[in-house]
Amino acid sequence: MDLFVVRLLFVIIVAVTCYLISPFGLPAKFDAGIGVCIGLAIVLFEWKLRAVSLTRLIGAAIGSVLGIFGAYLFALVIRNSIPPGHTQSFLQIIVMLLMAYVGLIVGANKGDLLNLAALGGVFGGEKQSRKSYKILDTSVIIDGRIADIAETGFLDGVIVTPQFVLRELQLVADSADSLKRNRGRRGLDILQRLQKVASLQIQIVEDDFPSVREVDLKLIELAKLYEGKIITNDFNLNKVAQLQGVEVLNINELANSLKPIVLPGETMRVFILKEGKEYNQGVAYLDDGTMVVVDNARKMIGKTIDISVTSVLQTTAGKMIFGKWDERAGVRAEPRTAVNIASVPAVPAAPSADPKKPQPMMVERPIE
Repeated sequence: MDLFVVRLLFVIIVAVTCYLISPFGLPAKFDAGIGVCIGLAIVLFEWKLRAVSLTRLIGAAIGSVLGIFGAYLFALVIRNSIPPGHTQSFLQIIVMLLMAYVGLIVGANKGDLLNLAALGGVFGGEKQSRKSYKILDTSVIIDGRIADIAETGFLDGVIVTPQFVLRELQLVADSADSLKRNRGRRGLDILQRLQKVASLQIQIVEDDFPSVREVDLKLIELAKLYEGKIITNDFNLNKVAQLQGVEVLNINELANSLKPIVLPGETMRVFILKEGKEYNQGVAYLDDGTMVVVDNARKMIGKTIDISVTSVLQTTAGKMIFGKWDERAGVRAEPRTAVNIASVPAVPAAPSADPKKPQPMMVERPIE
């Protein structure tokens, strides 16, 4: 509330100043209206500036100063090459505005690379607000699970999408092969879903490395530049990035870590789907896609059986469970409703008229 009052007073002061001085040569009321617009524009600029980090402010200031200095050098060249007049003044103003604007924008974008924590003192706390960059690979965009993870809130920081990844997605979406075309369009739809997640900040960067041809190596260089992490499900990119000291978030590893833990000796119920590679083996799959290899279950294909887990193998491609089926146990029947026979009264039946006919047995009536 106090900040709102200060802003309102500022707008009123600017309007009154323009009303009394009349800097635009218009009637006093029009000058006051222009003053109100100028005050509101300054307040809006200040409100937007509050959300900018300190590193970006410093980068923008440095870029503006360098831009103005470059404009001054260009103005000297214009002054010595063009006769005095309106053309010379116009060119000097345009060059100054252009250089200042370019320096401001470039400096603000590159300001995030500044490490103010190394200076210590009042800048030591800036490290806590440092952004965490996560760079998306083409494979993880097409995969689509990244959007589900982001919507659950487990993904934070700045999601960086390089321009060369977008170009690769566009090439795939424009492919003559229908399968590739559908995969590319799916990747573009996933990016649109990510942009709609309110808790995420999507940033498309123009950084490119012309000397590097492979997209995977460009991602590694970009991750080094931004000190970020690569999100992928590509096994080869995962290994190459780790060898070069770049952190990788693998979606497949995340999915494997979320699968239920099964210990040797536990009993589980599976549906034998097909024959295994080895003799007398059956293969089943859990709901999450985990493969279960069962010994002695070849003849039980198409049936649901209870097996005993013997071992669990964790690989980079996923998890495999090995089990054994005991033929002596057979196929367990579906559970039925238990009836307490002791509490059920016996109802005797009427004796038969013919003594040679067997007498009816006692009937047990279940209790509802």
